[in-house]
Amino acid sequence: MELYIGGCAQGKLEYVLRTHQGEPLEVIDGGSVGEPAGTPGNKVVFHHFHLWVKKLLEENKDPRQQTEQLIKQHDSCIIISDEVGNGIVPMEQKERDYREELGRIQIELAAKAERVERVVCGIGQRLK
Repeated sequence: MELYIGGCAQGKLEYVLRTHQGEPLEVIDGGSVGEPAGTPGNKVVFHHFHLWVKKLLEENKDPRQQTEQLIKQHDSCIIISDEVGNGIVPMEQKERDYREELGRIQIELAAKAERVERVVCGIGQRLK
């Protein structure tokens, strides 16, 4: 499993597609799926992971459990997520809770990942 993080609109998906050129990739958008599934033989690129976590929280589902299930089903997947913990702290408790939960899940993913990169301006910086 690989994890790519960075700010909004920093070219994370384009960077991943460029660095994995020639591999059979299947991009799944976390902002528009309920249960991520992939085609056998393809490596799943799970884009907008942060939106999926937010949706799960809104549906009162456990995003940590769902993430563990995702990793079990797609152990070689690529997860792309925005960093949402920087900047102004939201006034709404629900938004603060979301940021906290996503950050903790990203920490767990980074610990398990074979590769972790931060992407800024379309340039990747390897962290792990």
